[in-house]
Amino acid sequence: MATPATAAEPAILRLSGIDRRFGGVHAVRGVDLEVRPGERRAVLGPNGAGKTTVFNLISGEFPPSSGRVELFGHDVTNLPARKRARMGLSRTFQTSRLFAGLSVEDNLFLGALGVGAGHLRMVPSSKDGRLREQARAMASQVGLDSRLDDLVMDLSHGEQRQLEVGMALVAEPKLLMLDEPAAGLSRAERVKLTEMLLGLDESITLILIEHDMDVALRVAQWVTMMHDGAVIVEGTPEEIRGNQTVHDLYLGSGLISHE
Repeated sequence: MATPATAAEPAILRLSGIDRRFGGVHAVRGVDLEVRPGERRAVLGPNGAGKTTVFNLISGEFPPSSGRVELFGHDVTNLPARKRARMGLSRTFQTSRLFAGLSVEDNLFLGALGVGAGHLRMVPSSKDGRLREQARAMASQVGLDSRLDDLVMDLSHGEQRQLEVGMALVAEPKLLMLDEPAAGLSRAERVKLTEMLLGLDESITLILIEHDMDVALRVAQWVTMMHDGAVIVEGTPEEIRGNQTVHDLYLGSGLISHE
């Protein structure tokens, strides 16, 4: 099997024999995964393949039933999510975790504040000014600079998705994990999202779960395909496009572009 072009670099993330059971459901089965610094990785597969469960095991939402998780060279198998976040991991979720009653700027400010284990204060501190500047700069980066004062509840679905990515990025992560960021977006919004992901700082490692193949295969350098909780094939986007097993199991006739 081929390996990513960055294979000479030590892995920033390594999963070894990861299993996860929920009662009688075997959601993840013996997953091995290595991601290198600066890599753009897509994890693909149909609903129920185990993709989001793998994300939750990486981020520490719950522990594996067996196996080992290494992050930034450390064994974090039993480390809680908040400590993994402080190490440099940031992620989005399938369901929104935005503060709908607050403004775009306030959401981004809280995202910047939270990663440093900060707390809301009745009296602003000198640090708050810097975090506000960071929040406004991130709003510009994700195309929301004109909506800074608007409440999140007044944003379109696409703008909320942009904000979720901004919330993850404002934490200045070393590893960014996005769970279906293109879900529900219009074609124009998907194009905008793709351009934003392609423009990410090269020092940020990106892992992406995405059903939109046009987005995933354009952004990713390396693709991991899952089925029934297990990894079944890995390769470059070109190899995935030409893989008959992938077509048979997930994509079907005409659902993947060869452009």
